[in-house]
Amino acid sequence: MKATEVPQIAGAFLFEPTPYADERGFFCRTFDADVVRSVGLDPAAFVQDSLSRSVRGVVRALHLRSGAGEAKLVRCSYGRIFDVVVDLRPDSPTYRGVAFFELSDETQATLYIPAGCAHGFQALTETADIAYRIDRPHDPAEDVTITFDDPDLAIPWPLPVTSMSRRDREAPGLAEALKQSRQRKES
Repeated sequence: MKATEVPQIAGAFLFEPTPYADERGFFCRTFDADVVRSVGLDPAAFVQDSLSRSVRGVVRALHLRSGAGEAKLVRCSYGRIFDVVVDLRPDSPTYRGVAFFELSDETQATLYIPAGCAHGFQALTETADIAYRIDRPHDPAEDVTITFDDPDLAIPWPLPVTSMSRRDREAPGLAEALKQSRQRKES
């Protein structure tokens, strides 16, 4: 497994496994504590695994957590997705940097997203399963959502949007979401 820094997002890493393929299919390690540790992350910090399934064209808008934030490892275990990360950490050297990835079941690459970064994706295949490994228990009171079509971010979603949650459809733009997030921190 190889770890590569993501230049557009300080502290983000792409973990690419080395699959072993034969006539039966393939096998690969999708998480290796030693490799995670080698880039300065604590593999024991992750406390929750989750899985989502989306159909082609679905957008799961840009989500992040206020407060201490939430770091996560994201992998497309089945299908293919267009994945987006936005650095919203004011003290980061890559503040407001945006990075795009195609994650797929063919590569099984895992993306590490640091706390304070927004994350969203669009399913590119009829079915796409996304596995998440998260470093904090979920607290809905800390959820922040940014609209998928914010003009300041100009994310080039590759497909027409077929569906999204009500929360994502009604999400504010980047400026308003950041303002709401700051207000939550201060209260």
